[in-house]
Amino acid sequence: MFTNLDLSNLSELLLYQQGSPLLFSSGLFLFLFLGFLTLYIALKRQTNWRILYVIAFSLYFYYKSSGLWFLLLIFTATSDFWIGHYMAKTAKDSIRKWLVTLSLCVNLGMLGYFKYTNFLIASIQNLVHEMGLFFSITSWTTIEPTASFSIFLPVGISFFTFQSLSYIIDVYRKRITPLDHWKDYLFYVSFFPQLVAGPIVRAIDFIPQIHKNPKVTKELFGEGLFLILCGLFKKAIISDYISLNFVDRIFDNPMLYTGFENLMGVYGYTLQIYCDFAGYSDMAIGIALLLGFRFNINFDAPYKSASITEFWRRWHISLSTWLKDYLYISLGGNRKGKARQYINLLITMLLGGLWHGASFRFILWGLWHGLNLAIHKMLMNLFPRIKAMGKDMTKLHRFVCILITFHIVCFGWIFFRASSMESAWQILSQIIYHFHPEIVTQFIEGYPVVVILFILGYILHFLPSQVDNWFKMRLTNAHLLVQAFVFVLLIVLVIQMKSAEVQPFIYFQF
Repeated sequence: MFTNLDLSNLSELLLYQQGSPLLFSSGLFLFLFLGFLTLYIALKRQTNWRILYVIAFSLYFYYKSSGLWFLLLIFTATSDFWIGHYMAKTAKDSIRKWLVTLSLCVNLGMLGYFKYTNFLIASIQNLVHEMGLFFSITSWTTIEPTASFSIFLPVGISFFTFQSLSYIIDVYRKRITPLDHWKDYLFYVSFFPQLVAGPIVRAIDFIPQIHKNPKVTKELFGEGLFLILCGLFKKAIISDYISLNFVDRIFDNPMLYTGFENLMGVYGYTLQIYCDFAGYSDMAIGIALLLGFRFNINFDAPYKSASITEFWRRWHISLSTWLKDYLYISLGGNRKGKARQYINLLITMLLGGLWHGASFRFILWGLWHGLNLAIHKMLMNLFPRIKAMGKDMTKLHRFVCILITFHIVCFGWIFFRASSMESAWQILSQIIYHFHPEIVTQFIEGYPVVVILFILGYILHFLPSQVDNWFKMRLTNAHLLVQAFVFVLLIVLVIQMKSAEVQPFIYFQF
């Protein structure tokens, strides 16, 4: 973390290295970004040159993550730019529907090939194998359920395909006017802060900012720096440390630990994935602010939620709103009766789970959230008083609801994180049948730093938003030297906590 930059190997570092994407929390990114920022500031009034310069850096940023597959990003941008262009040229609904279908086929076809080919092959082989056993067909039972293709998964493909699709669907729905210049669309799709792990930025929010001269006021700079510091603290200190020193050990070998330790591992992963993904989003939004662009918030203290519906209004907001606007509403939303609404919720969350990964564990995770969303909607329909309570519920009632919602989410994370279904059941079995609460003292003595970070992480998460705003204002109003001192101090702390190579962000795999 920041110490991994060896200038003697700079030429090698600047080339693509498989398995070593360019991370916001790495020394190389800091070095490159400072150089990038210098020329970016010089070009702030040269709009066309600035756009081309940012595109070039963004493509290089993606090249560092996926090598020559950055050409796939260019292909996506080119394809959807022209589809949107021709869609605006015609008034015939039949042609417009054909064009939006073409975009869906291209984008989802790419996503399906790179992400789900092996999953489908293995599933079909599994099915044929099981059918052979059931019907005693010898030739079928010899088919082993093993996928046969080695397919590279370009980093962030799920994010930039969804972002490009949102543009096409909005053009189809006549919510936005398509862009006139290809370079502007490539700028939108490839903009590096959100390129590989979101947030998924809507064209309607981002495109109007492209040609504005970037004006980074003291307030914007302070807010951007605050978000970068928060994101770096969440990712590099809390998430990485508890992952390497505790959570990974539990999930890799759950049967070696007691039920209490397994439960702490689940709580640890619940904190880890939030700090990892929200940390990335914070840094992405902060970096964009330093460049004069504003993204919408992507996480809003999700574990403060008093219902699963509220959780999905606070967790990965750019994805949850995308699924709602482009999938749930397209399926009919709540417009076709209560039963259809519950089915639409299940379908939406099942596909949302599948978006996260080609595994039945992710499908089960999506199904779990879909069922809970449907049950919550059903209860609100049956008992209108539940809906009426909202924020007016008593503090005790809200505390109980937060506790229940938190554990519903934690249960889902078990399947999300476990390496296999067998591992997930082992964790649950240990928690239920071999809890051993008497080892609490030994656990605290054995993992003192992990326990401190657990407590610190959850306290910071549940602090009132006014506390966050107070710290943000203090940092914004501080002298530049004080801001620089705080930044350097955090880097030193990151270096001191570092126990391994830079850890990739969890959502890079999606």
